[in-house]
This record gives sequence, structure tokens and C-alpha cells, in this order.
Amino acid sequence: MEFKGNKKESPELISCGNLSVGYGQQVVATGITIQLHAGDYLCIVGENGSGKSTLMKTLLGMQPPVSGELRRAEGLLRQGIGYLPQQSVTQRDFPASVQEIVISGLQRKVGWRPYYTRAERDLAMSTLERLGIRELAKKSYRNLSGGQQQRVLLARAILATKELLLLDEPVAGLDPGAMREMYRIIEELNEEGTTIIMISHDVEQALEYASHILQMGEVPYFMPKGEMARNRHWRSIAPGKARIGQPEFPVRPVPEPGLAEQATPAGASPAAEGGPAEGGAEV
Repeated sequence: MEFKGNKKESPELISCGNLSVGYGQQVVATGITIQLHAGDYLCIVGENGSGKSTLMKTLLGMQPPVSGELRRAEGLLRQGIGYLPQQSVTQRDFPASVQEIVISGLQRKVGWRPYYTRAERDLAMSTLERLGIRELAKKSYRNLSGGQQQRVLLARAILATKELLLLDEPVAGLDPGAMREMYRIIEELNEEGTTIIMISHDVEQALEYASHILQMGEVPYFMPKGEMARNRHWRSIAPGKARIGQPEFPVRPVPEPGLAEQATPAGASPAAEGGPAEGGAEV
């Protein structure tokens, strides 16, 4: 598979330098240094409690960094991010139609306008068709299977933007068939140029699809796929391990990319607004 990211002509979207994330002054993870370009596919792995979801919410602008440097490309927070959050049991029972949930991905673009145009409704339906769930448009979200619900939320995230998608464990709880299909759809989006940041506990799949890996733990490690293949520590990695040993190469420092410093607004998509608690966001 050929990855489009990290080429000289690809703009840098996000960079972090010695970033610490947490809540208030309570640090959950520290020492995070990453660089992401347009078209990259980053998979964030690590055990529960290592700060994966906290980092994602910080990248989204839902909470400020505790310390360190976080830089985003100009305008990225305003219109460039789609978000697929984890769901709570209550949110899986949300009483709305599939079509209503998917088209809500356009709310940030629609603004205060109290209606959707025909073109926007057609776009929502074409996105449902692409994900193979057009026939579910009128059905209640609460009556769908787990795999169908995840496709609905992915469709909403795609409508929010095709520039950058943040996916928090998008295959959690899915059966093997639905899991493979979800990975296939995400891979296609990346091949078309969408930058992906995905949290996963499935290290094997992460190594197969991702162009970069961020291993969260006491010492976070960020590296391209090519370096992972040459590093003996990554050949022995398994799900549930907090860290994989000292890397055989230095972590790359963040350069001065000329990106615009951004304030941290409420969120990146309808799902992100309102600052959801860890492990879930409003449907």
C-alpha cells in the first residue's frame, strides 16, 4: 500500500513538541512529540489510562494542553476536522433517524441557518450510499447493530470534513466482519488523501494500515512505519503492553513549520461540542 503522507509537498497539519495533556493541572501523559502531514495515517496505541483519548481531545481543541507546544495548520479547527467518538450505552440508544444524525455533520458549515439545502441532503445520502447504508436512512439509530452505528457516525464525520478525521476506537465492539469492513473504508479515505488519526487496541491492524505509530506510555514513541519495521522492539509489541522498550533511534524534534498558533475553541464537529466526558461524545 502506498501512503500519500509525509511528502515534501504535503502541508503539515499538526505538530506537538514535548506536549503534556490532562485535566486542569493533572497530567495524564507527557513528552509527546509528533509531526503529521496531509495524507498521513497515525495510529495511537497503548494500554487503558495511557492518555490516548485525552490526547485526541486536546488535538480537537476540546481542552487545552497542560504544557508544551501544540501547533495546528491555519483554519484546521474551524473547518478541517471530523470526529468519530467512543459511544456510551446511553448514546447508542439515541432516538433519531440515521439521516438526521448523518446530516448533523454539516452543522458547523450550516451555522445558524435553520434548514439544510437540497444539495446538503443529497450529499448526506450519497455519503450513506458510499458506506453501504443508504437503505438505513429512515431507520432509527437506536435499532441498528454496532457495526451499522459506527458507519453512521463515520458518515457524519466525513460530512464534517475530508481533510482530517479523528477516530476514537472506531472498531471497538464490532464483530470480525464489521471490523474488516470499517478498516477497509478508513483505508480508502486515507488513499483519497484524508489524514487519519485513529486510536486502536488492535496493534496488528495498526501496523498493517498506519503510516505512523504513536505508542503511549511512560515514554511516548512516535515513528514512521519504515522505522518500525527496522526496530526490534516493535517486532515484539503486543496489545496491552504499556511500553515497548527504549527505541534504537532518537525521537525527532519538532521544527518551526510556520503553522499558525490556534486558540482552543469548543470542538471540531457536532460530536465534539459541549466537551464530552472521557469515553463518549454526544450523538
